[in-house]
Amino acid sequence: MTFRVCFVCTGNICRSPMAESVFRARVEAAGLDGLIEVDSAGTGDWHVGENADPRALSVLGEHGYTLDHAARRFEPSWFARLDLVIALDTGHLKALRLLAPTEEDAAKIRLLRSYTRPSRGRSSPSAAPTTSGAAGEGLDVPDPFYGGRNGFEECLEMVEAASTGLLAAVRHDMEGRAA
Repeated sequence: MTFRVCFVCTGNICRSPMAESVFRARVEAAGLDGLIEVDSAGTGDWHVGENADPRALSVLGEHGYTLDHAARRFEPSWFARLDLVIALDTGHLKALRLLAPTEEDAAKIRLLRSYTRPSRGRSSPSAAPTTSGAAGEGLDVPDPFYGGRNGFEECLEMVEAASTGLLAAVRHDMEGRAA
């Protein structure tokens, strides 16, 4: 059974496509590309059909990631086919919760950086990510769109740091389904 993950940011041209690219690479490296489907979308429709921001593509390329992308808007009907909806900041988290048709669907929404593992500590993966505060204060991936290249580099670092924990959590969820 395929596990489906969708990353969501504002316009689907910076953060969520970067997260999609990085996570897809992690999934492929783990040999799980036939078992985990990775996608991305935005909460708004400003950039529908556009490629990712050229700065995002440049930073991804320089770090060995590829991306074939066309921006799109997240639709509430997608909750039915998705297992996990990953918000890039607390604004997206709130917007997605408002779109969720059911409590079960709302429970699928998580902040990406809640999967960032501490440099020391727990060694076993947990399907339930940690958060600081009810709304995930301090776990936002800042929007690099209005800044310079450094913001895209910072975004990539945050995405990479969270992707390892996210993959471990997805594997844990998949094992739980199989049991």
